[in-house]
Amino acid sequence: MTDQTLIILGASGDLTARLLLPGLGALLTAGHVPGLTLIGAATDDWDDARWRQRVHDSFGEAGPAAVDVAGRARWITADVTHTDDLRRLLGEARGPAVIFFALPPAVTAKACEALLGVELPPGTRLVLEKPFGTGSAAAAELNALLTRLVPEERVHRVDHFLGKSTVLNILGLRFANRIFEPVLDATHVESVEIVFDENLALEGRAGYYDKAGALADMIQSHLLQILALLTMEAPFTLAAAEFRDRKADVLRATRLWDDPATSSLRARYTAGDLDGRKLPDYADEPGVDPSRGTETLAEIVLAVDTWRWAGVPFRLRSGKAVGDSRKEAVITFKRPPRVPDGLRGCDQQDRLRIGFGPDHLALDFNINGPGDPFELDPVTLGADFGQGDLPAYGEVLRGVFADDPTLSVRADTAEQCWRIVEPVIDAWHSGAVPLREYPAGSSGPTLPLPL
Repeated sequence: MTDQTLIILGASGDLTARLLLPGLGALLTAGHVPGLTLIGAATDDWDDARWRQRVHDSFGEAGPAAVDVAGRARWITADVTHTDDLRRLLGEARGPAVIFFALPPAVTAKACEALLGVELPPGTRLVLEKPFGTGSAAAAELNALLTRLVPEERVHRVDHFLGKSTVLNILGLRFANRIFEPVLDATHVESVEIVFDENLALEGRAGYYDKAGALADMIQSHLLQILALLTMEAPFTLAAAEFRDRKADVLRATRLWDDPATSSLRARYTAGDLDGRKLPDYADEPGVDPSRGTETLAEIVLAVDTWRWAGVPFRLRSGKAVGDSRKEAVITFKRPPRVPDGLRGCDQQDRLRIGFGPDHLALDFNINGPGDPFELDPVTLGADFGQGDLPAYGEVLRGVFADDPTLSVRADTAEQCWRIVEPVIDAWHSGAVPLREYPAGSSGPTLPLPL
C-alpha cells in the first residue's frame, strides 16, 4: 500500500481525542494502514509536541506502528475556511490525502467551498462527521459541493454506529437465521423500539450539543441507520452498491406516523440526582443558551411503508441524563391468535431484544413452568455478541483507507434522513409541540404507541 496522509481539520476538538484517535490507534496497531502520516490542523496555537502528546494519550496501549505515527505526527495552525491555509496543508501530504472534517456542519461547508480553490492530490478522500448538513436542502447543497471536489465514491460520510459490531450483527441475525427472518414482518410484529437513553449529561460538550439537540445528534443519524438495517430487504451481497441500495430503499419508504403533535416528543432535563451526582437544569449548564430551547430527549414514531413493514409503528428515542440507561432495539411480537383455555399466565408478549451496550441478544417468551404444568412462566434466552476486532471508529476508518464505502452514508441517504425528520423540526420550531421537562435521573416522558 502506498503512503497516505490523514489530515484532521478541527483536530483540537473533543471528537478527535475521544473517538477518532482511539479508533485510528487500534487500526494502526492491527497493521491495516502502513505508511501513514498524521497531520492535525485547527486555529489553536499548538505545536508538534502538544499534538503528539494528544495523539499518544488517545492511542493508549498502542502497538509499535501506532507509536511510530504518533511520534511523527505534525501540527499546523490554520484557518480551515481559508483557501491559502488549506493549500498549505495539502502541500504537506505524502501520497493520497484523507481529509477528515471534525467540524460543525456550517464550518465543514465553508471549508469545502475553500477547497474548490485547491488542487487536490490524486486519490483524495473526504470524510465528514454527522450531522451531514442542517436539513435536506443544506445536505443536497453540501453533496453537490462535495462532488465538485471528488467523486461520490470517495466521499465518506461517517456514522460510527455502522461500525459497531453489535449493529453489524443485525445483518447476521436477520439474514442467516431461518427462525427469525420469516417472522420479522407486519404479520407477526406489533411494534419496534430503537432506544438510546444515556445516564450521561452534557459532559462538557455544550458547544456542539446545544446547537444540535437529541433529534439531530442521535435520531436523524444513528438511530435511522439502525432502523434501515432492521427493515432492509436482504442484499444479494454485502458489496457497497448493493448494501447501500437496500438501505436507501427503506429510508425512502419511511415517514412520520402521524401529525408531529402526536408522533413526536421533545423534552429537556431539569435539576436532579443522576447516579449520585447533582445536576443543574440543562438551561443552567455552562455553554448553554436557554433561548435555543434545545431538547435533551427526543422521541418520534415512524412508519415504514414497505410490503414487509406497513402498519408497524417504529419508536425512535434518545435522551440524556436519563436514570435508566437503555440502549437497545426491541422487536415486540403480536400475541398468538388464541391461547387454549386452561393455559394461564400468558401475559408477556414475545420480544427480541438487541442490546447496544452491553452488546447482548435476548429472546423473551413463555413456557410451562415448574409445578402446575398449565401455568406459564416468562423466560429469557440470551447470548453475548462477540466483540469486533476494531472499535467502531476503527472499523469505519478501515473502509476509508481501503477506499471501501460500504459503511459510509451515501449522499441520497443523508438527504432522506433529513427529509424524514423535517416535519418534526418544523413543528417544533413553530411551537406546535411543547418542550416538556423531566428531572435528571428520572426515566423521562414517552409517547404511547399507536394500537
